[in-house]
Amino acid sequence: MTAPIVRQALYLEAADRLRAMIQSRALAAGEWVDELRLAAQLGISRTPLREALKLLASEGLVRLEPRRGCFVNELSLRDLDEIFPLMAMLEGRCAHEAARKATPADMARLRGLHDTLQAHAAAGDIDAYYQANYVIHEAIQALADNRWLSDMIGNLRKVLSLSRHKSLALPGRIQASCAEHMAIYAAIAAHDAEGAEALARGHLLRQLDALRVLDAQQPRPGLAPYASAPSLTTPAPYPATPEPDYERSASASPRARRAHV
Repeated sequence: MTAPIVRQALYLEAADRLRAMIQSRALAAGEWVDELRLAAQLGISRTPLREALKLLASEGLVRLEPRRGCFVNELSLRDLDEIFPLMAMLEGRCAHEAARKATPADMARLRGLHDTLQAHAAAGDIDAYYQANYVIHEAIQALADNRWLSDMIGNLRKVLSLSRHKSLALPGRIQASCAEHMAIYAAIAAHDAEGAEALARGHLLRQLDALRVLDAQQPRPGLAPYASAPSLTTPAPYPATPEPDYERSASASPRARRAHV
């Protein structure tokens, strides 16, 4: 007997909307989350909204602070130093598997995506380039056809959305990034698994290098590189609103207890 279709829980739909708002910067890094405003904006009550925020806290996208409320998380330079080498290994393995498994039809589709990427790089359109870049990373991940890799990369990619395309703000980085992608594409097309893996790892680590340069350019008098876990963004002001309902969830999530600004 066919099971009935069950409508997705409301808090899961709210979580999807909130993730998109964080990625688009409608909810900025460091921003205090105004629950009343958000609930009204999404057309839901505060109960599913709070459940959605707890889910995002478990993913590292927000943090829940007792007696203060919920804040969009921020990635410090230390966070990025810890995450990017992991992403480099995982995405490198994706490129390795893609080079082994890609068919001529797969490469034709991948070529079209890279043509779009080159057009955006030539135009200097960072937002459009970021989207095309994201699609290419997803396409290579799909070609790897490894659900374990996909799960791990997906979880880390959610967290890295907090630093969305910041590395592309470095002068010359968009052109360098495009050249790196074309080299990875060429290695996959040649079925050079080891070469594709090495190039993909280097691509991710050069993103980290760009973020380090940008971070070093931000004036922070009197702060050592990791002191107080400085972030790559400026925190937004917030009202000191008591939120006792968050005390339990904040202590329950390891990621919610991460060092942050």
